[in-house]
Amino acid sequence: MHHAARKRQAGPAWWAVTLDSGPVVAARVRRAGTLLERAVGLMTLRSLPPGEGLWIDPCAGVHTLGMRFPIDVVFLDPDLSILRVAEAVPPGRVRLAPRGTRSVLELPARAAAEAGLRPGIRLRIQPHRG
Repeated sequence: MHHAARKRQAGPAWWAVTLDSGPVVAARVRRAGTLLERAVGLMTLRSLPPGEGLWIDPCAGVHTLGMRFPIDVVFLDPDLSILRVAEAVPPGRVRLAPRGTRSVLELPARAAAEAGLRPGIRLRIQPHRG
């Protein structure tokens, strides 16, 4: 139930992202919902391990200023359908969200292509189990 994930309460520490059809995209995703969490994002990390990510909700654009590694940026509408995928965005860049974006999923570089993510595909974001 991806809409339940948008409630403004603490919620679980980790989320799981799957394709609407079932396959896992990222097993451990942290949600950045507060202004501070969204501003800091992934800047404090040296890398983003495979299978992990950051879900920024709400989000109107992202930057990789101060980051140490490239990331894939997946722009999502309110129903978690992919609007655009920016692959391997290097440090020091800005990416504005396309019209209709509600949130953004940041993944390790090349993870989006490996998962087959492209515009029109719908994702599910639900509490991580395990």
